[in-house]
Amino acid sequence: MFFRARLRIMPVFDFILFPCYTLDNSDGYDEGDMHEYFFSMRKEMIRPMVYYKDEKLIVRNMERPDAMAFTDEFTAQGWHPEISGYLARLKDQSEGKCTALTAEYEGHPAGYVYLYNRANDGPFREKGWPIIVDFNVLKKYQRRGIGNKLMDVAEEIASQHSDTVCLGVGVCDSYGAAQRMYVKRDYIPDGSGVWYQGRQCVQYETVCTVDDDLILFLSKKLRG
Repeated sequence: MFFRARLRIMPVFDFILFPCYTLDNSDGYDEGDMHEYFFSMRKEMIRPMVYYKDEKLIVRNMERPDAMAFTDEFTAQGWHPEISGYLARLKDQSEGKCTALTAEYEGHPAGYVYLYNRANDGPFREKGWPIIVDFNVLKKYQRRGIGNKLMDVAEEIASQHSDTVCLGVGVCDSYGAAQRMYVKRDYIPDGSGVWYQGRQCVQYETVCTVDDDLILFLSKKLRG
C-alpha cells in the first residue's frame, strides 16, 4: 500500500530545519490505514533534534544510549552516578516535562543539561519560569566551550516560553567553575540566601552540611 505525503520544512530556530509530513488523501484511501502508515513512517524517520552543530560539537536531545555512556564516564571520573537518574530525566522528556540536552564532542557524549518547563520548588516555584537543572560537562572535555554552548541552547529554548530563566547552583568549591560561568552569563542571586534540602536557611537557626543539597538560586532576564 502506498500513500503520497507532502513534505513541509518548518524552521525551529534560525539554524534548524525540521521536516513535517501531511498525508494526501486525494485518492480516497481508508483513513485508519493512512494514519497507520503515517505513524510507522514517522517512527522510521525520528531522529534526535539537533540544536547546534559545528565541526566538532553537536548539541542534541538526549537519547537512551547517553544514559549508559554518562554513567560509565562519570564513574571513571570518580563520581557515583546511577543510570536510573538519567532514565528518569529521559522519561520526563518523553512526557513533555523537560528538554534533555546532550553535548556530543567529536562523536562522544561530553556533557548534558536539563531544562524543565517550570520550577516546582525553591524561591521561583510560583513564578512559572523554566529552570535549568543538573548541568555537567565531563572533566576531560572542559575548557572547550561545551558548557557555554549547552547553556546557549537551553536559554534559547527557554526564551520561547518566558522572559526569564532560573537555576540553582551548589555553594561548595566543586561548583566553583559553574558559579563563575553563571555570573559571567549575567545570572544574579534572587536574594533569598541559601537553601538546604528544599528549605530556605534561616540565619542563626538552620544547621546543615555543606554538600550538594546546599543551593544558591539565581535567575537571568532573557529579553525585554
